[in-house]
Order: sequence, then C-alpha cells, then structure tokens
Amino acid sequence: MKFNAKQLQQMSNIAKSNALGAILSAHSGHIGIVLDAAEIMTCVFANHLRCGIDRFVLSAGHGSALLYSVLKLSGYKIGELNTFRKFGGLPGHPEYGMDGVDATTGPLGQGIGNAVGFALSQKIRGIRARTYCLVSDGDLMEGVSFETLSFAGRYNLNNLIVLWDDNKLSIDGTAQTDVNVTARMRAMGFNVMSVRGNDINSIEHALERAEKSSQPVFIQCKNILGRDSSLANKSAAHGFALNDTEILDLISKYADGAGLKLWGVVAKRPNAQKIKAISALPRIKTPKIPERISTRELSGIYLDLLIKSGVDLITGSADLADNTRVKTTKSKDITPNNFNGNYVNYGVCEHGMAAIMNGMAADGLRVAGSTFLVFSDYMRPSIRIAAMSKLPVIYVFSHDSIALGEDGPTHQPIEQLPSLRLIPGLRVYRPCNMAEIAYAWRTMIGDIEHPSALVLSRQKFKQIESPSDSEMSRGGYIIRPAKSGHAKTTIIATGSEIPLAVEIADNFKNVQVVSMLNFETFREQDRAYKNKILRGCVIVIEAAAPGPWFEIADAVIGIDKFGASGNGDGIYKEYGFNADKIIREIKKYIQ
Repeated sequence: MKFNAKQLQQMSNIAKSNALGAILSAHSGHIGIVLDAAEIMTCVFANHLRCGIDRFVLSAGHGSALLYSVLKLSGYKIGELNTFRKFGGLPGHPEYGMDGVDATTGPLGQGIGNAVGFALSQKIRGIRARTYCLVSDGDLMEGVSFETLSFAGRYNLNNLIVLWDDNKLSIDGTAQTDVNVTARMRAMGFNVMSVRGNDINSIEHALERAEKSSQPVFIQCKNILGRDSSLANKSAAHGFALNDTEILDLISKYADGAGLKLWGVVAKRPNAQKIKAISALPRIKTPKIPERISTRELSGIYLDLLIKSGVDLITGSADLADNTRVKTTKSKDITPNNFNGNYVNYGVCEHGMAAIMNGMAADGLRVAGSTFLVFSDYMRPSIRIAAMSKLPVIYVFSHDSIALGEDGPTHQPIEQLPSLRLIPGLRVYRPCNMAEIAYAWRTMIGDIEHPSALVLSRQKFKQIESPSDSEMSRGGYIIRPAKSGHAKTTIIATGSEIPLAVEIADNFKNVQVVSMLNFETFREQDRAYKNKILRGCVIVIEAAAPGPWFEIADAVIGIDKFGASGNGDGIYKEYGFNADKIIREIKKYIQ
C-alpha cells in the first residue's frame, strides 16, 4: 500500500508532534530539523523503505528526535521517546545497534560515508536494495563528504539516494557550503533533482524517479529551518531555542490521530532482515621465511594464502596497495562495471575509505583497508566511530616508524601508534614475525566486536621465532626467557624492536624479553599472568611516543620528537635504538 499526499502529511504531522514531545521532555535537542525535514523522512519510511532490505542513514545526526519518532511509529523496537537524551535512554545522536539505526552519526559527514559503504556493499553482494541518506548543510561542508560522494559517483552507485535538507543555515548563521552544491554533485556523477522540502507530491515524484535512475541521485530539498515556529528561517532554530509554551502549541497543532493510525499500517509490514554468519577460518601452512624480512611482506604472504583459501574478505587501499601488500595474487578489482570482486581502489582519500568501510562492515561484509600509519590521523574520526559501534573493520598500516628513513618526518609516525591504543575498543597489533602475523590475521577476521589495526614495518629486520608454547592470545608473552631461568628484569618490545631487545637481553643473565603483540588484550589478563610477564624492573623499547607504556613500565626507550630524512638504519640508531647504547643505560638502571 502506498500512501497519498494527504495521508503522508497526516503521518508527517504526528511524527513532528512526537519528536517535539521528546525534545521538550529532555529540554534539549534540535527543533529546526524536526520542523523542516519530517515530510522527507515520512515519505521515505512510509512509501519507499523496505524494512530489512533497504538502508536509511540520518547523516544529519542532530535530527535524532525525528528519526526516533519515525522509527517508533514504524514499529521498530526502540525505547520510549520521553527517555530522549537522558542517561540510559535514547542517545542524543543515533547510535548503531539500536533497532532501525543503521549507522552511528554524530560527527557530520560520517553518515554520508556510511551510506556510500552500504550502497557499495549492496552492489558487491548482488542484492536489489537501496540506501537513502538524509544530509544537512553541515554534512556537505565536511571534507569527508567530498571524498565519499565522489567515490559514489565514480563507482556509479545508482542504488544511493541522497536527500539534502537545504535550509541554507547552520549554527553560526549562513551555511558555508559551495556556491553551487548541485553543480558539484553533477560534476561528481550524480543525477540531481530539486524539490521543495514540504511539497510531498514533489518529494514522492523525485523518489520514484530516483529509484529508476542509472546514476546515484542527489535530491535538493529546499527548506525553511524551523518552519511554522517563531524562529523560522533563523539559525537559532537549529537547537533548543523555543520556549515551552510555543513547543506545547506546536505539539498540539501537529497531533494527528489519523496519522497515528496510518503509521500502524507501516508498523505491520514484515522485516526481511537476515544476519550473515561468519564462516570458520581454514588452517594455513606458511612457507619458509627469510632471516630478514619486513612485516608488511609477511602480512602480504599470509593474506595471499588466506584469500587463496577462500576467506571472504574485501581488501582495499588509499592508493598504496603495492606498499601495504593488501592486494594479493587472488585479488580482483571491484569496478563501476563489475562489482564481483574483492579489492577496492579507494584513491587518495583515507578518511573517506574509513567511513565507507564502516558502512560495508555494518552491512555484513568483512573489510580491510590500508595506508601508511602516519595517515591514520586522517582516518581517526571514522576509526573512533567503528570502535564505538563495535564494527569489525580491519586497518592495515605499514611504514610504522622512523626506520622508513628517506621520506622524512612527514611520513615517519611518532605519536600515531600510542594514539591508536588510546581509542577504547580498538585492538592494535604490532607483530614481529610470521607466527604473530598469522595469529593477528586470524584473530582480526574472527573478531566480530572490535575494529583492529595491524601495524607493519617497511624495513626488513631479523626474525626472532616465537616459542611453540607462546601465549599470544594473552596479548603479551615471553619470546625470549632469561638465560638463568629467573628473570629480574623484563624488556618489553613490539614489532621491529623485538630483535633489538633480544640482542640487548643476550648481554644479561637475568633479563627476559616480552613481545607485546596486543596491549589491549594484555590489559584484560588476570594478575597472576601479569606478574609472570612483568618480572622485576620493566623497560619498554618501542620506536614511538612513550606515554601509554608508563602504565606498566619503569622506564621507556621511545621517541619524543619528530623524525628526520636520511638512511633508515642510521636514523633508527641516531634516535637511540642502538644496542650498545641501551645496554650501557640498562646497566646503570638495574644496578
């Protein structure tokens, strides 16, 4: 059953009334978007969105009260509207995991990237589904919107329908969007349409045309922020700026029993959602490894074996596949003309790549994207959202330290590694050998509740074998016991610093070396295991900023300044990662 314009207006009215009631209950929220975008959202949910098949992303996450109102009316199982913005109740911005909420959207622009990821996933999976995304002026000001929308145009994602709530206002006044947004969207490959935001007939006609389009669609909905209120067309209408009396009057004005009954029809529609199961991982036999090799090479070797074995994983890169080794001999490019592949070239857009991968992961795909570690800064907002949403996105970061050398300080990460470890829920792996690489990949692919970062070296270094009884699953384990059998000092290292730590420990009888593959997992271990690992004086060696290590360390040999251009081995030693120098310092420290 499709609803007519009169019915849709009645449904829109009750959606406004209930959303305003939630905002009044909280005495907090965003009134403007409720009053100007209800008709748009009502048309999508009532006449077009197929529950469990299509996706809807409210990129303008500040409009959450309206989304919750529409979801509640549509029969989704969410909390009571009067808990809006209260502790334990409906969150101030939409959060993934709630029934009907397809993406966590708070930072503007993220939802657009998620929507592009959903649309791409739908194409890869070969299902006839659409993704609708409501965006604000603010979304279109964010740089990530340029990255992800241009990707959608380049890949001709004609199952993506973007609706722009064009009210020309933001918090500080006139919205600082392009002079001509629609021209930009046409240039990006979108089929552009324009309607009045409260003209239901026009919105319906545009959506019907959009669903038949051979291009992605961008619908400009010309609107008035805070329509029907005393602050209509003023930036103040964006937030909670009306007095209680006026809000109550608007609630009463829009209360519509007929609209409520019509939403009941929508609520009875079936939900076709299916959950995709994750298949068991095969055991991989690894080849003989050279004595000196980089961990990016090791990762590439193991990933190639995984893909050959049939593991269902979509890899990709921000124009650095040869460097990060995520493109394997069995990789097949996903192209605008053929989505039957397993590799995506995102182009030079790290933030856009990360936002798109969030949507793909939320849609059920296993995805891994890659770039240099130093560029993880560009991706951080999306990584944070992935961790908050418990999306199992995998990030492959190569070129992990000053030892990469000649590219200089702009490309040499210092603070990135510890800063990633500070993100709650993100698992960060910095492996030192093939055994750790294999464990990390198997764990990352099998983990369905955490995003993961795999941090890899460009430089080759000596391989130190892990003991056959190593406890990698604990996050940190003894990779080289003390010669005496009783350690009085512990050196903790990661990745390329492991052979250095072993070389240093070989000069002492009572020094053991611990490989801390994953600090987050180690934190979760019981006190008995930690006491076994952290024997005596604890010294950490890692080519990164030292800060977080002081949680467990007595001393840290790290880096507290930016790198330099030159030979990688030379810079590495110049910055203190020199066995003879460290041995002298340790002798002073442990005496």
